[in-house]
Amino acid sequence: MTVALLALNRLGAARLAPYRFFGLILWVSVLKSGVHATLAGDALAFFMPLRAGDARSNSLLRRLEHDLRPLVAFAVLPLFAFANAGITLKDVTAAAMLEPVALGIATGLLVGKTAGVFLACWLTVKLGFARLPRGADWRSMLGVSVLCGMGFTMSLFIAGWAFDGAGSEYIMQTRLGILCGSLVAASFGYALLRASLPRALPMR
Repeated sequence: MTVALLALNRLGAARLAPYRFFGLILWVSVLKSGVHATLAGDALAFFMPLRAGDARSNSLLRRLEHDLRPLVAFAVLPLFAFANAGITLKDVTAAAMLEPVALGIATGLLVGKTAGVFLACWLTVKLGFARLPRGADWRSMLGVSVLCGMGFTMSLFIAGWAFDGAGSEYIMQTRLGILCGSLVAASFGYALLRASLPRALPMR
């Protein structure tokens, strides 16, 4: 299959259908071989043309990347991360959010990260090492700092280390705190940016 994909690339095939056909066969073959099937996706992307034959149009790889970006960013990647993080919301109650561990983690993500990122940016600008992007002000920088409070894989990883052997109830509280803190940070940060940034930023 890789030979066929290489031939398509060298012939300058710019249609998606033949790459999809041979890519599907390659994916099934790799999956049945016992090797991780994501390698088939890597190989398929490697053989797709990066340059377009027509200088006025984008290449097949760039078009595909642009078309798949919303689906991957807003559906595939979050579902993949959530499913592989080992999180279960079974028997979770509202009272669990008021436990000290959950409250502490959520507050740390929302307040601690916001303060740390915003103060670091403020000091960097005030000391002359950087400047604000065109069209941005300190309110929009605050929104970006709040968005930094979204934590998931690394937060879960560190929480697992910190509470290793402490019991399943603490693990559940850490996960609940991370999820709730991240959701609040995402919502609040988005609201701040929507209110502070113009609908279309000026180009440099």
